[in-house]
Amino acid sequence: MIKDLKSLELFVKVAKLGAIGKAGLEFGLSPTAATQRIQALEASIGTQLLHRSTRSVSLSSDGEIFFAHAERILESLEDAVSDVQACPQTVQGKLRVAGPASFGRKYIAPYIGEFLEQNPNVSVQLHLSDGSFDIVENGYDLAIRLGNLSPSTLKARKLAESPRILVAAPSYLERAGTPRDEEELSKHECVIRGDLRTWSLRRSDGSVTEVKVNGRFASNLAEAVTEAALAGVGIARKCTWGIAEYLSSGRLVRVLDDYTVLTEWNVYAVRPPARIEPPRVRLFKAFLEEKFQEIPALSGRSNH
Repeated sequence: MIKDLKSLELFVKVAKLGAIGKAGLEFGLSPTAATQRIQALEASIGTQLLHRSTRSVSLSSDGEIFFAHAERILESLEDAVSDVQACPQTVQGKLRVAGPASFGRKYIAPYIGEFLEQNPNVSVQLHLSDGSFDIVENGYDLAIRLGNLSPSTLKARKLAESPRILVAAPSYLERAGTPRDEEELSKHECVIRGDLRTWSLRRSDGSVTEVKVNGRFASNLAEAVTEAALAGVGIARKCTWGIAEYLSSGRLVRVLDDYTVLTEWNVYAVRPPARIEPPRVRLFKAFLEEKFQEIPALSGRSNH
């Protein structure tokens, strides 16, 4: 059992600096005293945490595992202190955020500077990727996800809407005509995302229809679907946030605007199922939610 929190802090500092003596100085310890503390920590755990040489130290395989947990323990302690203190300026620590690549570039990264200015003691590590990965296993505090969430142990909060609509370039509609209902849509050239060739639509009366669509172009990449639609290849199913600029400029126009594309998607913040939410995570979620509500493409105001 670890009885001395300072020894845990010393170990984390040694791991980051790669030197026991240099780390010890930050705690007012001589190299000998710092070494003794590390040895006592290893003895209490029952394993070697560091490989030592005459010039440096490095983490053992057990040390790497222990370091990841120790760093999170210390961060959780800082969060606990921040959470009970009144001044927002005391919120601190590294915020690890994951999000979708295209969405993150458009609607997360541009606001990071403002968030950091408001929270001078917080740093942000933003990982943007369209690949799916386990945020708990990879040590992330928060992930922004789009769509319809699958059941999981993660705690989720809806931040904004992510409406999807049917769009096409004016050049395509001039050439092929504009569909008036789902039956006519099934006869049009459509741009397919992945292998999804059945689109679910809700009519204005609330009834739902399944439309088998046809198209000679399909892509797994959302941007490729957008570019094909812009080029007049066919009718595409797109989220408004990804094509807002093209709707505004008229390069894309909405098709069947009295139909709702299903399933309805939203923007969510998900976090590990820890009982206590770190203040920096809570602040960032509230910050993004406020920003998203100012964006028509994420608030539903550009839906018509």
